[in-house]
Amino acid sequence: MLKQLLCGTALALATSAALAAPPDATLQASLQKIADKARPGTLGILVMDPASGESVSVNPDRHYLLMSAFKAPIAAAVLSQVDAGTLSLDRKVHLTPADVVGGSAVPSLGEAVKKGARDVTIDELLHASVTQSDNTAVDALLRVLGGGATATRFLESKGVHGMRIDMGEGELSRMFEAKGSAAVLASQVDSSTLDGAASFLRKLQAGELLSPASTQKLLGLMTAQVIPNRVRAGLPAGYQLADKTGTSGAENGRRAALNDMGIITAPNGQKRIVVVFLADSPASMDEATKWFAEIGKLTATSM
Repeated sequence: MLKQLLCGTALALATSAALAAPPDATLQASLQKIADKARPGTLGILVMDPASGESVSVNPDRHYLLMSAFKAPIAAAVLSQVDAGTLSLDRKVHLTPADVVGGSAVPSLGEAVKKGARDVTIDELLHASVTQSDNTAVDALLRVLGGGATATRFLESKGVHGMRIDMGEGELSRMFEAKGSAAVLASQVDSSTLDGAASFLRKLQAGELLSPASTQKLLGLMTAQVIPNRVRAGLPAGYQLADKTGTSGAENGRRAALNDMGIITAPNGQKRIVVVFLADSPASMDEATKWFAEIGKLTATSM
């Protein structure tokens, strides 16, 4: 009888503990299930409350190839020079068809420059780079900055560690062609840890990277980015996302990178930082996109 009573008490306590599991533990378990679906690819996920700094993460101990997600930190580095007065938004950059780098979320600046040389302002380059994910625009911004090392030094100077920018889209594309995806991933060029990306986003939304005007400008450009639709696809009505996605090509049925990182704002003003980096994955684009949407929905539900 005593044994039965003890067993019953233990079961009740275990059930009570399970029911009382903290929200973060529940979210962690749910995110882990999605990451398990992504195997043999590696799905890195981080969700953070920027107010407290508390976070949950899955597969954090590696660098992930940023691809076009690097356009947000590059834009921040450019805007920091605008804040310092060494650049102006209306400064013009001369682009010729030789400067065109293929790739954008929508027909954008590169398509226009293909038809003939034109002068483009820094402001126009920022819009095309972040909102339309135009590769010609971001490589032009990197040239204005003086290269990826300048952007990395800016991030490091602001306490953003674990994120590095080495080269533009054109050079990275040539590296893929010459060495292959495995070599690019192993090199860790243009990459970030989950914590590095979360630190960038947290400091951006807190106004620790840029002036108030430049902060709002960059967040506005990120909010206006709606293609590709990944984490955003899972958010309920009324939730807002300021994000930047990134996508690599596929080689031998595996995609080196499929990414989204951003700041979710709920209707009540609460915020969550979400970083989702998928590496070396055989999943179809449709399948992977569903995982991103599921993560967006889970994050919103946890707020």
